[in-house]
Parts: sequence; C-alpha cells; structure tokens
Amino acid sequence: MKFCPKCNSLLIPTKGGLLCTNCGYKEAAAAAELKEEIKKKKPDVKHGERSIEDTMPTIATECPKCGNKEAYWYTQQTRAGDEPETQFFICKKCAHRWRKY
Repeated sequence: MKFCPKCNSLLIPTKGGLLCTNCGYKEAAAAAELKEEIKKKKPDVKHGERSIEDTMPTIATECPKCGNKEAYWYTQQTRAGDEPETQFFICKKCAHRWRKY
C-alpha cells in the first residue's frame, strides 16, 4: 500500500502506474512495477540458517505413523470459544500431522 504524498489518500494501481482518485496525483509505472514485483515475491520459508520448524516447540509424544517419540506442536481454536483448543502435532521424523481434541 502506498499513499499520495499530496493528500495522503490511498493510491490505486492502474496500467500507467499509481493514481490518487482524490487529487489526481500519478506515480510513474516504473516505480509501480517495482512495488508490484516486491508484492509478488513469496517470503522465504527459511530465516537465515533456521527453518520455521526450528522455532516451534517440541513435545515427547509417539507418532501414530512411524513411532518416532518427538513432534512439533501448536494449538488452534477450531470450535466455539467456550470449547478447548485443538492440539496439532507434526512428527519430526516423517512430518505426519495429527491432532488431539
């Protein structure tokens, strides 16, 4: 998102670049293309030398698929707010996913 330097309204992408519908300010296509290119880039899953899994907590539990004794885990509210959260597990060895209600 970019805002107009004249009136601080939101600039709308057009074929020729970015346009302010409030005051008529136009930004050249080259700058707009660069901004679109940055938007299209997908974030890298790895941050430095560590992957997302390296930041997740682990728990000693048995994988129902391969029998490995350690898994990553997280919780998520999947039902009504007055119900408990659902626990999700990801096996560190085979990446099998399962959940516990």
